Amino acid sequence: MTSSKPRQVPPPSGDAAHAGAYARFIPREELGGVKAWRPGDLAGGPAPQANVQRAPEEAPKVDVAAQIAEQLRAARQAGYQDGYRDGLVALEAFKQSFAAQTTTQIGTLMQSLNAELGGLQQDMARTLAISATHLARQIVRSELVARPELIAQVAHEAIDTLLLSAQHITLRVHPDDHAFVAQGAADVLAARGTRLLSDAAMARGGCLVESDIGIIDATLETRWRRAAASLGCDEGWGGELPVEAEE
Repeated sequence: MTSSKPRQVPPPSGDAAHAGAYARFIPREELGGVKAWRPGDLAGGPAPQANVQRAPEEAPKVDVAAQIAEQLRAARQAGYQDGYRDGLVALEAFKQSFAAQTTTQIGTLMQSLNAELGGLQQDMARTLAISATHLARQIVRSELVARPELIAQVAHEAIDTLLLSAQHITLRVHPDDHAFVAQGAADVLAARGTRLLSDAAMARGGCLVESDIGIIDATLETRWRRAAASLGCDEGWGGELPVEAEE
């Protein structure tokens, strides 16, 4: 059985100078936690990391001014976006409201314009009708002067209007038209047994047919009113012409 007692090693003989410095050899078992020396230990090499604990790192200092600036920037950006969005909503509402108001105003204006145009058209139509009747009256007057024999055609048409069963027919004309009617309407007067009379109360250019079944009014005044009524005008034959029309 091997003894665990350390063995004493005598110093080397013959070297008295080193006898005091060298006492004995230390076995490995006695070294324990002794660490072997390395050249880097004296040269400032890295310290052993086994039992070294690092000091806790200090928390970085907070830059309050930077945080405030960032918060202000974020608030301005959010405010800008909110304002821009609200502005778009308000603009769209304004456009819709403006379009509705404009449409209503245009509709009201168009109705008013249509009413004014309708009234203007009526006034223009009446003015035109009056001008047309004035012109027609001038033409008829000129025709009566230039072609008085036309009364014969008027008398012929008036007698033909009567029914064939009519009896006791009398034709009344202005004295100045008597000869024209007697000559121009002689055939129809004889065929219907019509009596031709001169009547100073009759206006030239017209006639009046009387019979046992009725009267045919072919006077110039009556015929003129019918013609004027077809133009939408109510002016008698004896009405005075405007000065500008006569000119």
